[in-house]
Amino acid sequence: MIVAFSITPLGVGEGVAEPVARAVKVVRDSGLPNRTDAMFTTIEGEWDEVMDVVKRAVDAVAEVAPRVSLVLKADMREGVTDGMTSKLESLERHLL
Repeated sequence: MIVAFSITPLGVGEGVAEPVARAVKVVRDSGLPNRTDAMFTTIEGEWDEVMDVVKRAVDAVAEVAPRVSLVLKADMREGVTDGMTSKLESLERHLL
């Protein structure tokens, strides 16, 4: 499965880079394929391992924020691996 998610710490003021970095560190340390952009972090793996990482990322932010918002979008497709890369490659072929 591929999960794109965004964690927003609330009640910490305008600057949220440090709390968000805590979440991204959890994702990167997980060893699962992942990408982070300005709006979302995307991670790929099996349901239980991906959801565990998302929970741990939320928990890491909750350690420094009194309230945490989570937005999550998931794509579950049996038998697909490396979907984060193959989906983009397919798109690029259609743009040529």
